[in-house]
Amino acid sequence: MIRGAVVMLYSLRSIADDFGIIVDLSDLKSLFSAAGTVRLYAKPLAENDNSKNQVYFGPDFESLNIFPNGGIEAAPGAAKSIFKAKMDFGWLTGTGAVAPAPNARLILYPQYPEVRFSGFLKGCAAAPSPLMASRLAGRVLFLGVTASRRVVGYVAAAESAVASEFRRAANLPQDGVFFRLSLPSKPDEADTRALLLGELGRIHRKGWIDSKQLGADGGIRPCRAAQCGGFTLEAELNIPKNSAAEPDFLGWEIKQHSVPRFSSLGGAITLMTPEPTGGYYREAGVDAFVRRYGYPDKKGVPDRLNFGGVHRVARRHPLTGLRMELAGYDAGRRKILDADGCVALVDANDTVAAAWDFAGLFAHWSKKHTRAAYVPSLRRTTPAWQYAYGPRVRLAERTDALRLLAALAAGAVYYDPGIKIESASTRPRVKRRSQFRIASKDIAALYDGVEAVEV
Repeated sequence: MIRGAVVMLYSLRSIADDFGIIVDLSDLKSLFSAAGTVRLYAKPLAENDNSKNQVYFGPDFESLNIFPNGGIEAAPGAAKSIFKAKMDFGWLTGTGAVAPAPNARLILYPQYPEVRFSGFLKGCAAAPSPLMASRLAGRVLFLGVTASRRVVGYVAAAESAVASEFRRAANLPQDGVFFRLSLPSKPDEADTRALLLGELGRIHRKGWIDSKQLGADGGIRPCRAAQCGGFTLEAELNIPKNSAAEPDFLGWEIKQHSVPRFSSLGGAITLMTPEPTGGYYREAGVDAFVRRYGYPDKKGVPDRLNFGGVHRVARRHPLTGLRMELAGYDAGRRKILDADGCVALVDANDTVAAAWDFAGLFAHWSKKHTRAAYVPSLRRTTPAWQYAYGPRVRLAERTDALRLLAALAAGAVYYDPGIKIESASTRPRVKRRSQFRIASKDIAALYDGVEAVEV
């Protein structure tokens, strides 16, 4: 007993030597800010949260939306169907340095489902091994996310001032099993919501706004295309076109959608536009795919072949002849049975015309959709091409890839492409746009909470 206490005391002193002495939670937050952190989370650790058993990140896949990763892959040769996602992760030291942990990754277990954090000690000489390899209750894991998509970690011992101060904090907002903490000079969660609503209210009160887009160089340019409603709103929020794959504004993804009038929820909303990763589309190319499964333009445009229309799970499209399937997913139990599964378009001969593997879809969905603001817009083209934005927006929170699959299975999310070949018999020009969409009225199928708010 005495020997165990001595070993524990030595371990804690060793950590203090390696990681410096952090006086309190404010001191720790300052170090996270200095390391470039823009969002900070904390998770109290159970005894089983350690390097041997991995650290539990939640009973769903929501943590994929919280912590950036290097892409989701089905684990080859695994005894059970699992996914893995590498992380750019490092341990924060008391000096403010970040020690890389090159083997850190998230492990997704769809059979439960749950996500666990693994490999965070291996290959990192400065890792807090005495704490993270142990079965000590009361430890607190802090995880910061930087603007460059790196995740920075720090673990506080149960008896430390940092852990004690965290436990005394009340009414902290949560994402899944993680508590959100404010950072010095960064707005807290209530402030980001208020700032977002304030900006959307300002934009609404401006009335009609000339259609525009903000370039990466900071220059404003005219915009004359179907997607300019989104670009104009983003320009008003100072978000450049083709910005990084992170939430648009203070942790919120901004989803503009057109409506016939502000009292209406409007029609379809484009969720994401991933290209197929398999099937005849990938094997033979887009031109061959459209010539096999497409059809002459229905509005009489000469020498044009189209591939379009709403494709839903378990329904065969009358023009393309293709049926959408969820291979490797049990809709009744809402579980993934095969990590190599996919969303597939299948023809009458059971040939896979196009497919999107689960891992790729999850990667698309997890990048930006933890919190989203759905903003209605009107458009007019006279006296100029202009947009106006509505007085009521919807704030949607807490989603994950499993909700996406369930919405696909139920038919709420569907594939609605806009692919075509112009001058098909002379000098073919292929234009591709694969898009997954949802009716505006159905967005609650994707989120745990949707709230309508007046701006």
